[in-house]
Amino acid sequence: MKTYYSLEHAHPEELPGALRDDDVRYPPGLVQLFLDEYTNPGERVIDPFAGYGTTLITAQAAGRLPYGVELDEAKVNYTRARLDQPENLIHGDARRLATYALPQFNFSMTSPPFATLDDASDPLSDYTAKGAGYRAYLRDMGHIYAQLRNLMTPAGVVVIEVSNLKQHGRVTTLAWDLGAEIASVLHFEGEVVICWDEYGYGYDHSYCLVYSAI
Repeated sequence: MKTYYSLEHAHPEELPGALRDDDVRYPPGLVQLFLDEYTNPGERVIDPFAGYGTTLITAQAAGRLPYGVELDEAKVNYTRARLDQPENLIHGDARRLATYALPQFNFSMTSPPFATLDDASDPLSDYTAKGAGYRAYLRDMGHIYAQLRNLMTPAGVVVIEVSNLKQHGRVTTLAWDLGAEIASVLHFEGEVVICWDEYGYGYDHSYCLVYSAI
């Protein structure tokens, strides 16, 4: 697999009006790149922050078996309506991943809720609860991926799409900080840089961090 791609940030289906202001999806083409590289038809794919289901819907179309967890009920309802097996998407909290009846998976891909150094709310509560700070967010993410590691097949691969965040002249090195945190529980294989025609967060690129089981 190459370590650099240029992609359009486009979606084949627009979100309904009530959800459109919260459209932070990555495009299906990004998911397809990694599915082609790391999975085979019939294998299980999981997204612990399923959002509007891009990973799950793309995996299903490619003949993979999608599973996921999502905290926001509106996103769950949107995605379940597009899945052949809607029960495979759990309405729940990724921090409680080990408590759900999830099978072993071959591949995981997600873009998690982003956090900045100054966030007062907790990104892992869908920004609805008071947060304990950036370092607490990173620790929680490490805990989530420690739970996910226990669901991986021996040859399983994990991909996390993430960006550094430039706001008001200050940079949160989220991609690098999260990358190091997850590397404490999974083996870091390297990164794939994605250059977008449009993106946000002060940058025109993001990183897909690739991990395997330790």
